Amino acid sequence: MKITPVGVDIAKAVFQVHYIDTESGEIVNRSIKRAAFLEHFANREPCMIGMEACGGAQHWARQLTKLGHHVKLMPAKFVKAFNVRNKNDAADAQAIWLAVQQPGKPVAVKTEAQQAVLALHRMRQQLVKFRTMQINSLRGLLTEYGEVMGKGRTALDKAIPAVLARVADRLPAVLIDTLREQWNGLRKLDDQVREIERRLRQWMKEDKAVKAIAAIPGVGVLTATAAVATMGDVTAFRSGREFAAWIGLVPKQTGSGGKVTLQGISKRGDTYLRTLLIHGARSVLAHAKEPSPWVEQIRTRRPPNVVTVALANKTARMIWAILAHDRPYQREYTSPKPA
Repeated sequence: MKITPVGVDIAKAVFQVHYIDTESGEIVNRSIKRAAFLEHFANREPCMIGMEACGGAQHWARQLTKLGHHVKLMPAKFVKAFNVRNKNDAADAQAIWLAVQQPGKPVAVKTEAQQAVLALHRMRQQLVKFRTMQINSLRGLLTEYGEVMGKGRTALDKAIPAVLARVADRLPAVLIDTLREQWNGLRKLDDQVREIERRLRQWMKEDKAVKAIAAIPGVGVLTATAAVATMGDVTAFRSGREFAAWIGLVPKQTGSGGKVTLQGISKRGDTYLRTLLIHGARSVLAHAKEPSPWVEQIRTRRPPNVVTVALANKTARMIWAILAHDRPYQREYTSPKPA
């Protein structure tokens, strides 16, 4: 049975649907209200439904899968190449319809539990970002009055009591009180970040897959939980190399006339997970008491940043191997060579 491809451009209230009717050959490009969207697909034969991986796409992918349809979530950059007309809902739905028929690695459809873990990561990331903004704001405001403090939270906490005491005689009390409140507010942000990390550690204790990959050097609670939740179904990747390429930890290629040039990493895929893996690799290189022979060998040939990315790539491949083959981490394990 031939599965009908359907392109869906989702939005808050009105969705645009594009497909070709198999019986009449009519090109259908119509808008559907949000409340009637699932009803439209409830009585249809199984379709290959393509959507951009944007806000709300995971929810609709799960709902459509329950109805028996095949859903393919695609990155927006992949879909954009098929938009041959002006930017509007009808053109976007047609571009998605064209894109869903092309080969390409889709975005994993995640369970609600996996999305819940990623939601914790996003909230923690936002809190950390806001905390950094507050620190930089306090340093910048006090610099206007001749008080320069060192970078970082530790330098701020050490210097700001004396700084506020020195400028208290010169500046209005309302400003001093506000600056002190902003500084004290950093502790509340610390508590919120720690509480989210505690909940992630609790989830790690209850999830077998997360516990397994947390044994890899450079993979802590943040990287382990984010990797399992972001990956979705590990069988969607044929190998660890494909998973590492999906994250963007492989060189970008450019060339012509048969000559291929390798550039920096492609930086495709999930930026957050890639950042965690690179930070973990940098930590291993800086603090490992007994670096592996592989690390020592590549250090003699490549610059430090290249070594860091190479180790992050290797860590991603190990994560896939442990999850795909359901085996514990072994430091001295080597993959058998093909016959």
